[in-house]
Amino acid sequence: MSDHQWLDDEAGPVVRPYALIRGRTRSSGDTMDLIAMITATGARPSASAALGPEQERILRLTKRAASVADVASDLDLPLGVVRVLLGDLQDQGLISVRQPAANATPRADERVLKEVINGLRAL
Repeated sequence: MSDHQWLDDEAGPVVRPYALIRGRTRSSGDTMDLIAMITATGARPSASAALGPEQERILRLTKRAASVADVASDLDLPLGVVRVLLGDLQDQGLISVRQPAANATPRADERVLKEVINGLRAL
């Protein structure tokens, strides 16, 4: 079996994101909204917690608040992988997560949505 089957010239190693989170698909970060704001707490990781380079980068990125979506974009990693990494950091007390208020996003008016659809159809 050739190692070439595990590489994609444009995407890089295929296994990497899965390996980053040790095959886990669930964490306490699963419930984080895309627009939840992440902020590093400034706490130091425990001696037993070895942070990977991606987690260290997250801590640098979130010295100033950043959304989950922004962190995923900056890391160029899939959202599911980033949520697991964020969940791990939250469990260690290294980041705080501020979820958006339930009523923060105004609901779109049905009339406006219909006008948008009609306008798109007209194109």
